[in-house]
Amino acid sequence: MIKAGIIGATGYSGGELVRLLGLHPAAKVQAATSRSYIGKTYNEVFANFNRYEELYLQEENIETMANECDVIFVALPHGIASERVTASILKHTRIIDFGPDFRISDASVYEKWYGIRHCARELLPQAVYGLSEIYRDKIRGARLVANPGCYTTCGIIALYPLIKEGVIDAGSIIIDAKSGVSGAGRGLDLGVHYDEANENVKAYKVGSHRHTPELEEQLSLAAGRDVILSFTPHMVPMNRGILLTAYANLAGKYTYELVYEIFNQYYKDEFFIRMTKKDVSPETKWVKASNFCDIGFTIDDRTGRIIVIGALDNLVKGAAGQAVQNMNIMFGLEEKAGLDMAPVFPA
Repeated sequence: MIKAGIIGATGYSGGELVRLLGLHPAAKVQAATSRSYIGKTYNEVFANFNRYEELYLQEENIETMANECDVIFVALPHGIASERVTASILKHTRIIDFGPDFRISDASVYEKWYGIRHCARELLPQAVYGLSEIYRDKIRGARLVANPGCYTTCGIIALYPLIKEGVIDAGSIIIDAKSGVSGAGRGLDLGVHYDEANENVKAYKVGSHRHTPELEEQLSLAAGRDVILSFTPHMVPMNRGILLTAYANLAGKYTYELVYEIFNQYYKDEFFIRMTKKDVSPETKWVKASNFCDIGFTIDDRTGRIIVIGALDNLVKGAAGQAVQNMNIMFGLEEKAGLDMAPVFPA
C-alpha cells in the first residue's frame, strides 16, 4: 500500500485528492496538513466525508512526512514548493507538485511571470512535466513531478498532435477558455463571491495569465521551435469544469477524416482522452468529477482554420486526478487505478 502525504489538503484540489485516494485500491492517505484546521478531523472540515475520512489534519512538516510517506502531494499556491522541496527531501520520498514552481524549465521565465524568486533552481533539471499521456516514460522514473495547470492540460491535449504533425501554423494559435469558479481556489476574493460571479461571465488576466508560458514552452517542444500564442481565460458561473476553444490556421488542405486519423494515432490507446463524433462538441457536463478530457474539432474550409474544443474537470484531470494518474505511473500501478469511474451526471 502506497503511503501518501498531502500538503494543503483542505483546498478544492486537496479535497478532490482525498476523495480519489479514498477510492484507490493501492494507496492511502498517511498524513495531511492544513494551515487553518490543525487538529481537526477531515470530516469535521468537509461533512461530505462523514463515515469516510477521519484523518487528523496536522501542521506541515515536510521533513517528517518525507520519512513517513512514499509520495507527497504539494497542493499549495506558487512560490511555496520551491521553498520546501529540497534534494534531501527527494532522497526520502517522491513529490508531485500541484503548483507551477517546477513546470517551467527556465527559472527566469518563471520569475518574470510570477513576480517572485525561484528558490530551487538546482532542482529544475530533474523535474518532469506531468502530462501523463505525453511524458509517461519520463514520469516512471521521476522523483519530482510538476503537475500541469488545468488550462494547460486541456490546451496541450487539444493541440499536441496537430503541432507534432505540422497540421497547423504554430504561430497562429489563439486559445479562448472558460473555467468554473473553483479554479480560483477557496481563498476569500471579492471576484468569486456569489453576487459577483453569478449571472456573469468575465475575462481575466487578458494577455497576462500565468499559464501562458507553460502552454508556450510545451507547445514549443512539440513544434521544435518557439511558439507564441494568445490565451484569454474567462470565469463562468459554474462550480467546476473547463471548456477550451483553440483556433489555428491550417498548414495545408486537410479533411476532417485525415485530421481525425491524426488525433486517433496519438490518443486511441489513451483511456482518459475521448474524441467526440463529427459535429459533436465536448461539454463540461460530460466530464464532471472524472479524469476524462474530451476533444472535438471542426475544419473551417471558408477561413482555412481548424477549431478544436476540449473539456475537462479542472479539479480532476486538471489537478487531483492527473496527480493520481502520475502517482500510478511512478509506482508501476495500473494507470486507471482509483480513477476508472464514469463522470457524474446530472450534477
